[in-house]
Amino acid sequence: MKETMVESKVNYALEHDGKFFIFENVPARVCKETGEQFFAPDTVEHIQKIIKSSKVPDRIIETPVYNFA
Repeated sequence: MKETMVESKVNYALEHDGKFFIFENVPARVCKETGEQFFAPDTVEHIQKIIKSSKVPDRIIETPVYNFA
């Protein structure tokens, strides 16, 4: 199977130290066949820098949490 990658802007969510972070409009290469997202090292470093900084988020959303069990 041939994979076709396209440049795109995606949303990226992660948990760090018990907090959830959502990043919007993150540049990524996305596989058209699988939807897998690939991020450049500079992009990952920028996300880490934002998490470690005191930067005020653009907005805050409330997120429900459910226990699957």
